[in-house]
Amino acid sequence: MNAALLAGATGLVGREIARGWADPGPLHLLVRRPLAAAPGQVVHVVDFAALPALPAADTAFCALGTTIKVAGSQAAFRAVDFDAVLAFAQAAREAGVRTFAAVSALGANPRSSNFYSRVKGEAEEALAALGFESLILARPSLLAGDRHALGQPERFGEKLGLAITKPFGPLFPAAWRPIAGATVARALLRAAAAPQPGRQVLGSADLQRLGR
Repeated sequence: MNAALLAGATGLVGREIARGWADPGPLHLLVRRPLAAAPGQVVHVVDFAALPALPAADTAFCALGTTIKVAGSQAAFRAVDFDAVLAFAQAAREAGVRTFAAVSALGANPRSSNFYSRVKGEAEEALAALGFESLILARPSLLAGDRHALGQPERFGEKLGLAITKPFGPLFPAAWRPIAGATVARALLRAAAAPQPGRQVLGSADLQRLGR
């Protein structure tokens, strides 16, 4: 029976991963605030800066992420998108996780001159160094979904990008086309169900195909 861990269950992608989890094993949700659990789910309210030992699991999903505007500063952004991600991954490794699937971003590159892309790339490299049997990295383009329904503030960059690209969506290459959070979630669930050894990077076009 496959048990799994999920960090970021209240976001666009994390919520859909939680909804789509169909394995008979439990799904452990790591959250900052109390959350109602669905059947088969176990909620753990945690501080990602001081994580306790996590339940034993085979698979982990990381959908943690914010923006500099929402976080308030570059340091606060890095505390979520690098520090919290890495802390969760380290704790998951210690809990026996063999397959780790994480939401990164289009353009992630540890040598990028763009701060956001550089932090995402540095997080990817740090995850790879932990030695998971299978590391799945999702690099979606603009995420589409109802953040208001999640109680999250709208992200101006996403809103503007979606407004510009929506009328011409089919004309954009799949690698750049906006992608629904639910599609990313389905792709990660399917990739994690049949993991490949080593690092597997799923670009937005891959996510569109796998998450149909």
